[in-house]
Amino acid sequence: MQQDGKRTLTPLEQVRRRHRVAVAAGPVTEGGKTPAKAAKASGKTASKATVRKRLSPEDELILNQLMESEQDFIDSPAFYEKDAERKIYEEVEHPPKPDTTWYHPVMDDLSASRSRTVKSAQQVILTGAQEKILFHQFNYARYRVWKLQQEVWETAAKQPTADQSEEVLRWHRVAARIREQIAETNLALVLAMAKRTRMSEVDFADLVSEGNMALLRAVDKFDAGRGYKFSTYACRAILKAFSRQGMKLSKYRQRFPTDFDPKLERSNFLETKRSTFEKDAAEEVKRIVLENRAELTDVERTVIEHRFGLESGTDEKPMTLEQVGQIIGVTKERVRQIQNKAMEKIRLSLESNFLGAKLEEEPVPPGAPPAEGAVSENGTVAPQPQMVPTAPVATLN
Repeated sequence: MQQDGKRTLTPLEQVRRRHRVAVAAGPVTEGGKTPAKAAKASGKTASKATVRKRLSPEDELILNQLMESEQDFIDSPAFYEKDAERKIYEEVEHPPKPDTTWYHPVMDDLSASRSRTVKSAQQVILTGAQEKILFHQFNYARYRVWKLQQEVWETAAKQPTADQSEEVLRWHRVAARIREQIAETNLALVLAMAKRTRMSEVDFADLVSEGNMALLRAVDKFDAGRGYKFSTYACRAILKAFSRQGMKLSKYRQRFPTDFDPKLERSNFLETKRSTFEKDAAEEVKRIVLENRAELTDVERTVIEHRFGLESGTDEKPMTLEQVGQIIGVTKERVRQIQNKAMEKIRLSLESNFLGAKLEEEPVPPGAPPAEGAVSENGTVAPQPQMVPTAPVATLN
C-alpha cells in the first residue's frame, strides 16, 4: 500500500512489528550513532560485521517464547568449573546415536508383525556413564539459555542484543537436539510399557502417544547426578501417564456412553406397566386423603398427612410416630392404631373407585376366566374371585 510515493504499513504488519522482538543494533559510537550510520556520515562503507543480522520469522517466534518465561534446568557443580563447555562437549566420548527406522507403531501392528521389531534394528542401550554425558550436555545448554536470560533482564531495555539473540537460539537448538537424541534412544521403552499394560478401552496408538509425551517430560525432569538409570525414572513416568489416560477415558465414557447398555434401553412391558400403575395409584390415594373421600376424621386425616408428608400446599417431610403423637397429644402406639384405621378406610375407597375402574378398562386375554358376575356359554354364573389389592400407601410422596 503506497500513499504519496511512500509505503504505508497495513494494520497486520503494524501488529506484527509491534510484537516482534526488538533486537539491539549493537554497540553505539560517539554521538549516539551506530557503526553503520557513523561510517555513512564519514563517507566510509560499513563492514559486514557491523550490520545487524535480521532474524527469520521462525527464529523471532522462538526467541519471543524463550524470553517470556524463565528457562528450567537441572543444576550441576560441573557447570561452574573452569572451561566447563570444553569439558562437557569436547573432552568426552560421544554416545552413539540411535537408529529409528524401525519405529512405526501406528502403521504396523507390533503384536502381529514379528519380522519388524526393535531387535531387527541396531538398538542402542546406553550405559549409566553415557546417559550422564548426554544429560550434562542437555542441562548445560539450558543453563546457558537461563544465564543469557538473566543478563538480558538485568538491562534497562530488557531486550537482547544481536549477539545475545544468536547465543540464545544456538544454545536452545543444542538442547533440543540432545533432548531428541535421548528420547529416540528410549522409544523402545515406551512400546514395551504400552504392550505390557495394554488397556482394552484405550487405543494402542493413543497409548503410545501419551507415553511419548511422558518420556519427553521425564527427560526434562531427570537428574543424572543422583546415580540412577534414566529407564528406572522414565518407566514410572510412563506408567503414571497410562493410568491417567485410562482414568480420563473412563470418566469421558461415563458421561457420554456410546456402547449398548441394557439398563438404558428397558423393554420389559410388565415392569413398565406395573411402575405406571403404582404411580397412578399413589396419586389417587393422595387425592383421597386431601379431598377426604374416605370420610376420615380430623385426627385420622392429621395423622395421615403428617406421617406421609401430604400437608396441603407444603412440601413437608414425613414425620415419625412419636413426632405426630406430640402434635395431637397421644402416644406413638395410639398414633399407629389411628394410622392403621385410616389406611383401612383409604384402601376400601381405593378398591371401590380406582381399582374397580382399572379392572374394567383392562382387556380380557383369550383363555382367561370370565369376570365377576359374567354368564358363561352353558348358562352358569362365574364365581366372584377373591381379590385383595394392595395400595402402595408407602409411596405417597
